[in-house]
Amino acid sequence: MRAAGLLLLGLCAAWPAAGQVAPFVVTDDAIAAPLLGLAGDRARGAAVVRNRETANCLICHAIPDPRERFMGDVGPPLAGVGSRLTPGQIRLRVVDPTLVNPASVMPAYHRVAGLVNVDARYSGRPVLTAQEIEDVVAYLSGLEE
Repeated sequence: MRAAGLLLLGLCAAWPAAGQVAPFVVTDDAIAAPLLGLAGDRARGAAVVRNRETANCLICHAIPDPRERFMGDVGPPLAGVGSRLTPGQIRLRVVDPTLVNPASVMPAYHRVAGLVNVDARYSGRPVLTAQEIEDVVAYLSGLEE
């Protein structure tokens, strides 16, 4: 029992508190491993992408859903993104697109350091949690041509 308690204590110590950035490793142009080993849920990811108050993906991107109105065209359309990019590549682009393209205008959804003009709601915490990142990756990975 004592060993199980120490293991649980170790896991809790390694788990970032709410509002903290999960550790990740970038290899080439991807974050291959899911953040915190979490599994994403495609339906939750679709909800995050469509949420115009938090992620606000639709302000810049179009998704393949004719029910959605007023989608942007600043960023590439997301239809077929799961055929063009691996889940790890999608993850990196959502976590911090400036690691792929330093001139990117897309916001870093899971970074807190080095940002300017941050909405007070997100000061010192990432816009999306590790779970939300994984949910978005699950949704976008399923958008295949």
